[in-house]
Amino acid sequence: MKKVLYALIVTLVATSCTVYQKYSRPEVAVDNLFGAVETKDTVTIADISWREFFTDPHLQKLIEQGLQSNPDMQIAAQRVVEATASLRTAKLAFYPSVAFNPSYSLNAPFNSSSSNSYSLPISASWEVDITGRTLNSKRSAQAAYEQSHLYRQSVQTALISSIANTYYTLLMLDAQLEISRSTAASWKENVRIMKAMKLAGMTNEASVSQTEANSWEIDASLYDLQYDILQVENALALLLGTTPQKFERGTIHNQNINSNLSVGIPAQLLTRRPDVRSAERSLQQAFYATNIAEGSFIPSLTLGGSLGWQDQLGKAVTSPASWLVTFTARLATDIFNAGAKRANLKIAKAKQEQALISFRHTLLIAGNEVNDALAKCQTARSKKDIRKHQITALESAVNSTRQLMSHSESTYLEVLTAQQKLLSAQLSQIADSFEEIQGVINLYHALGGGVDHTEDISTLPKRNKRK
Repeated sequence: MKKVLYALIVTLVATSCTVYQKYSRPEVAVDNLFGAVETKDTVTIADISWREFFTDPHLQKLIEQGLQSNPDMQIAAQRVVEATASLRTAKLAFYPSVAFNPSYSLNAPFNSSSSNSYSLPISASWEVDITGRTLNSKRSAQAAYEQSHLYRQSVQTALISSIANTYYTLLMLDAQLEISRSTAASWKENVRIMKAMKLAGMTNEASVSQTEANSWEIDASLYDLQYDILQVENALALLLGTTPQKFERGTIHNQNINSNLSVGIPAQLLTRRPDVRSAERSLQQAFYATNIAEGSFIPSLTLGGSLGWQDQLGKAVTSPASWLVTFTARLATDIFNAGAKRANLKIAKAKQEQALISFRHTLLIAGNEVNDALAKCQTARSKKDIRKHQITALESAVNSTRQLMSHSESTYLEVLTAQQKLLSAQLSQIADSFEEIQGVINLYHALGGGVDHTEDISTLPKRNKRK
């Protein structure tokens, strides 16, 4: 009997050490997470607040409106409220439950006088957390609470990035529309000149028709651009949680977007990217769920007691015999559910492994996004420099063909061809400027910028002192 008792005690102690373990981050590989990008342990662009990063006053106003009215942000805020209540419930589980159960009875035998009695007991019970279930539930709720804040941060940084990208898309389309309108007016003048040249016998009907066709094509493109602008404005309205409307905005030519492309070191994503941190909180919850499943094999111990009195109605409590005092201690365990408990433990461990794989995969996704955004920035900047030389050359070509035509060494069709190539290059230059801005915004987002990374620490409720 002593051996059995000793084995039971050893098992309880060993299991208790397991179920009371705190979560610690598993090993994750962060080497070369950004690919071949050179990294330094420095301040990154993600450390810049969005108000300093986006200096356009129109854009700042739109972002502020989106943070207040966007439906996803409002839902995220309610998830924080929900998680706060769940955490409070988990913390209250450490306290004993107290109940007041007054009762009254009437005893009226046949052919006898009736009697009245009452009792006023106050009872209490408290489950000793030897299984670790209450503690692990509290820790899991704490992780869920932090995750709700991280979810709100993730929605916020994605929303800021989406609003900025949509805003700059509008500026790009505005610039393309402006150039296209100017070109359309120029081509109408070209049509007039070609018709005059035909009357003078300097060209033929085919050249006039081709010029007119090009002019009509540019006119048609204006409607396409206007429709694209309307669609983007509608998309922006949805992000802001408002109805479709025109939005005040600047121009793409006077934007002062931050050109600092420092990305820091990959390990910073573990403490900066809200989605990476949220994936780790999911892993924490799975870890504590496994602890709870392991603790289910330990018997539960519940202490209870009551204090009160009972007496006949209308009489004072004068006799010690009227007082009721009880104390109970109950040790309970399921005998026939061992198989179900083992199955639940396997399920919990499998979910924990899934959460670990998801955490590592989320980190890889974050690294890839940083690499993609940085490559996009650098590619767009290189194209911009080349495009400047191309436009300078095409402008020179337009002027040269005009001069040659005046000396009958070139035809007006060569002038039109040069103008058409210049228009295409100018539109591409605007697209390159937008791609560079978009790349910087995407990099800012990929590094976890746009949120206050100390907020989820300073706003968390104080942890229960019991560990």
